[in-house]
Amino acid sequence: MTEPLTFADRLRLIDDRAAAFRDAVAAAPDLDAPVPTCPEWTLFDLARHIGEGRRSWAATVAAGPEASGRATPDGPGAPRERTALRDWLAESTERLLVALRDAGPDRGCWTWWDTSQSPQNCGAVARHQLQEIAVHTYDAQLTVGAPQPVPVEVALDGVEDFLSTCCATTVPWPYEPAVLDYHVTEGGWWRVRLSPDGVRVTSLPAGADAGPADTAASSSAGDLVLAFYGRTPLDALSLEGDRRVIDRIAAWDPDA
Repeated sequence: MTEPLTFADRLRLIDDRAAAFRDAVAAAPDLDAPVPTCPEWTLFDLARHIGEGRRSWAATVAAGPEASGRATPDGPGAPRERTALRDWLAESTERLLVALRDAGPDRGCWTWWDTSQSPQNCGAVARHQLQEIAVHTYDAQLTVGAPQPVPVEVALDGVEDFLSTCCATTVPWPYEPAVLDYHVTEGGWWRVRLSPDGVRVTSLPAGADAGPADTAASSSAGDLVLAFYGRTPLDALSLEGDRRVIDRIAAWDPDA
């Protein structure tokens, strides 16, 4: 596996993926093209979501740990004209990057993942923002018929982020306890323990022996991230053991 990404790496890669998103918007013959992986959205809807989301998180980061919720985006809405839309998207990304740089990785920040294993700070926000723009860049590229793999360093960070932020929780697992392993072909793996105490995740190096699991899933990091976010079916992963475990965790909503 590659070395873990630093805060500066994540900001650089947010900028890179945001530029790739804008390139996809520029290549689209029609901004009203439907997004296959977001069935109710057009490409313009997706672009508006990206811009408004980055502006909202920029304001949330700037508000500091005292904020009681995610901030409402300010400034003009998404323009329909192509060049103006690209400029608006670039400004939205820059607002987020400036806010994160000014805050630094260790400053507290409101987040929605208060029961997860991810810290409630700007470093964790940067990590999750990288994954949001990376997955939506894939969506935009798919819409214009030119999907690209999620870059390896982004994908590896994305597996860690998804499991720590979106999967780990203190909400009790409603089924019988289980152990689920995720292996990536780039090396390394993650063990997920599901129990009445919640869902806990441990990152392990390649070759580590932690005993048997009830279920194991294997793929490249990029394919795993896309499966986590519902962009590719779970059947695209190589599965061993009790299939019910991975089906249950994929369908489970701990906030329901």
